[in-house]
Amino acid sequence: MGCSFSGLNALYDAVNGGGDVWINENRFRIVRQLGEGGFAFVYLVKEVVADSSPASAGNGLSKKLKDSSHVSEDGTYAMKKILIQTSEQLELVREEIRVSSLFSHRNLLPLLDHAIISVKPTQETSWNHEAYLLFPVHLDGTLLDNAKTMNAKKEFYSTSDVLQIFRQLCAGLEHMHNLDPPYAHNDVKPGNVLITHRKGQSPLAILMDFGSARPAKRQIRSRQEALQLQEWAAEHCSAPFRAPELWDCPSQADIDERTDIWSLGCTLYAIMYGVSPFEYALGESGGSLQLAAVNAQVKWPAGPKPPYPEALHQFVTWMLQPQAAVRPRINDIIIHVDKLMAKFSP
Repeated sequence: MGCSFSGLNALYDAVNGGGDVWINENRFRIVRQLGEGGFAFVYLVKEVVADSSPASAGNGLSKKLKDSSHVSEDGTYAMKKILIQTSEQLELVREEIRVSSLFSHRNLLPLLDHAIISVKPTQETSWNHEAYLLFPVHLDGTLLDNAKTMNAKKEFYSTSDVLQIFRQLCAGLEHMHNLDPPYAHNDVKPGNVLITHRKGQSPLAILMDFGSARPAKRQIRSRQEALQLQEWAAEHCSAPFRAPELWDCPSQADIDERTDIWSLGCTLYAIMYGVSPFEYALGESGGSLQLAAVNAQVKWPAGPKPPYPEALHQFVTWMLQPQAAVRPRINDIIIHVDKLMAKFSP
């Protein structure tokens, strides 16, 4: 996946030259690239306000945003640019925009503005649409980025920080799961959790990327439907965090938002130890991620000294029940995490 070399050059030239991008009636200057993946590029951008006189106050993006807390004090935002080649990709981007607009919660990353434009493919480029999605910027990176840095230094989050980060993810998911109809995120993992460090308090955690979010309840009534779900999950749900029923779906099954609870349990483990509880299987000869997950074979690595409380390990195990029907729901998880926080937070 990717785009042609010369097409990329043109993109980087625009970036290096501090190119400007219009998203509807607001103009943004590209400061630098923050990341990329597949056909998507993420940039740090700064809003260009044409007239900074007092008379123009209230113009620009701040005028458009319903929630003033989303307005950046210094005018910087994160912009995701997606190069769209097919009608299927275009439909997926439109669905991501539609789904993102359903949510409004401080622990879910809000989509502030968006635009999709038609472009003419050239000899160097193969895409026919470009999408621009604007978000608040969080420069401290994801939980995954932080885990890599901490792992290199052999550092661990305190029990209190583990629980505080996890509680915020639960709050965001509770909002999604309690919608009518309920929505599942379908790709809860450290790479989709933005972390912002705060002086004197635990980090702020925000769940992002709703490209895989769908109505949570699915009735499977045939082998064909089961295989279609498995195929969809293989494309949209990261393997180390994927629930057993999405690896091997029965022909008669009622799938619900508890697929997210499995991923949440894996993510709690990863907040503590930096990886999914099943990634060890990838390093074993003949090891299988799917078998390790379906059998819930969790191994507990050496952690901080003193170690995390056994109650946290039991909490993870409670979420990682291979049978979805006996797995807890988000409201149960929140009751339990609040009890743990009362016990272990200073």
